[in-house]
Amino acid sequence: MQRVTVQLVAGLIAAVLSLLAQQCWADGGGLSLAERVIWAVNSGGESHVDVHGIHFKKDPLEGKLGKASDYGMRLPILRSSPEDQILYQTERYNEDTFGYDVPIREEGDYILVMKYAEVYFAQSQQKVFDVRLNGHVVVKDLDIFERVGHSTAHDEIVPFSIRRGKLSVQGEVSTFNGKLTVEFVKGYYDNPKVCALYVMKGTLEDVPKLQPHPGLEKPEEEEEEEEDSEGGEEGGKKKVPAGSKNRVQSGPRTPNPYAADNSSLMFPILVAFGVFIPTLFCLCRL
Repeated sequence: MQRVTVQLVAGLIAAVLSLLAQQCWADGGGLSLAERVIWAVNSGGESHVDVHGIHFKKDPLEGKLGKASDYGMRLPILRSSPEDQILYQTERYNEDTFGYDVPIREEGDYILVMKYAEVYFAQSQQKVFDVRLNGHVVVKDLDIFERVGHSTAHDEIVPFSIRRGKLSVQGEVSTFNGKLTVEFVKGYYDNPKVCALYVMKGTLEDVPKLQPHPGLEKPEEEEEEEEDSEGGEEGGKKKVPAGSKNRVQSGPRTPNPYAADNSSLMFPILVAFGVFIPTLFCLCRL
């Protein structure tokens, strides 16, 4: 009887471990980053394998929709490794809304990563557009130059999940029919575009990060000031302007040594009296 009980317990443990392993595998655990990617495209460019092993296919919209541009090939792209700058140097744009269809057959947690770089305009409010995911606006008023500046890599990362025939993204839910439609929506400023994009299984922690940009990093002192000023009027604290902590006040470095000396004011008066009295005496004698 005891042997049967031990065998039963061991069987139950093995079954539970097997289920956990299958769930972990379904959620992307145990797979490399490249194996988690289910779809990737180098928009406006040729196929490319990046430093993480992700295979970006040649743009399937070539000759069908929009225009491909390699204008960025003449520029180095900040925040991107030399091997993968090609992903930000080519792009596809269109004079109207356009997009890609991504087939997804399994349930789970997913991440959409869209790669951008502004290689033409040199100021903000020149190219602004939205991004939709199956009708849900997931990126609003994207102005690449305003975010990171010129010829600088920028990734927009959107997590979403598919469960029981439903797509959930940013708190919104809709029916999912096996096809993810990523649309770049025409706005008031120029044309929508994208440089590259991919869809992978996993969470935000699994997405490779871009290299840091010195111009976008806040100094430690500034971050501390912002933390101290949190709460606004409710906290009774006034926000300290950036850079005011080390600001040097204008004016002389040392006070005027004669500022509190009254004798400096009396001296010209005495001189005036010394000149005026003899002059008056002479005039009286005339």
